[in-house]
Amino acid sequence: MTERKSAGSSAGGPLVERDTIRLAVLGMVDGNGHPYSWSAMFNGYDPDEMKHCPYPGIPVYLDKEPKHTLRIRGANVTHIWTDDPEDAVRVSRASLIPHIADRPEDVIGHVDAVIIATDKGHEHVERCRPFVEAGLPVFVDKPLTDNEADLLVFADWVRQGKAIMSSSSMRYCKEFMPYRISTSELGELRFASITTPKSWERYGIHALEGIYPIVGPGFVSVRNVGSERQNIVHLKHECGADIVVAATADMYGAFGLLQLCGTAGHAVTKIQDTFYSFKTQLQAFVDYLRSGERPFPFEETIELMKLVIAGIRSREQGGREVSLSEIAPKL
Repeated sequence: MTERKSAGSSAGGPLVERDTIRLAVLGMVDGNGHPYSWSAMFNGYDPDEMKHCPYPGIPVYLDKEPKHTLRIRGANVTHIWTDDPEDAVRVSRASLIPHIADRPEDVIGHVDAVIIATDKGHEHVERCRPFVEAGLPVFVDKPLTDNEADLLVFADWVRQGKAIMSSSSMRYCKEFMPYRISTSELGELRFASITTPKSWERYGIHALEGIYPIVGPGFVSVRNVGSERQNIVHLKHECGADIVVAATADMYGAFGLLQLCGTAGHAVTKIQDTFYSFKTQLQAFVDYLRSGERPFPFEETIELMKLVIAGIRSREQGGREVSLSEIAPKL
């Protein structure tokens, strides 16, 4: 098996039929070092070069991982392109990527799938368009988008059978896994909260997707009573629980702190192993390429993006409660 299968649809078996899948990692924006770390999870890395990574936490958690469990098997990052060409040179050296593209579109015909490694949702339609139109499967870093018009574009592409996947690594957080399986020991959930640093636009999805697999679909409304730096977001869910997400710009000391409160008990936990979450997330994309089966329905991504968009709209409208049905009602 050496040739790539057409990836126009995800319903007819494998998207890629190749012993080793060739991936391109594309894009790099401020505050996001995924091209370094994600590529290393496929290729391995040069420890001396990785020391120069501008995100010091990345070499720290990579160095903690035993070499025999570091890499995702059956796929390699063969091509890199970044917005600043100098970044591509550094990432290539650190994460052992053999080819640097002059333009992102230049990878078409040389790879089997692409990873858009940026987290500014308003840019993602145009970053993805050349590859979606070329029939390449695309993984998009969170959030998929942060506006209604682009959400409609992505939803239409998926309806056409395009292979597009997006998620937060928090979906795969192992510390939250017991509560994804069951919250029965807590009784009926009445309140939950989860925290994240940085902005609602770029990091709110981490908190939302961390709790979404626990409570499931069925969000009703969103009310953001905070500011651009301190988003305090109240979400109502059809299960009857009130959920509060706090996304505060400099709250780095409390990333992924989850609280669940029920009628019979409570639980508090926090993400500890970011390497595990990232690697499991990327493995899910590789498994999707191998099987053609989505790891979760795209409808969940649509609902999550509606939550992101509603949170922005509520904040901009003075904390108005925004019904989820207001967002992209055509969907």
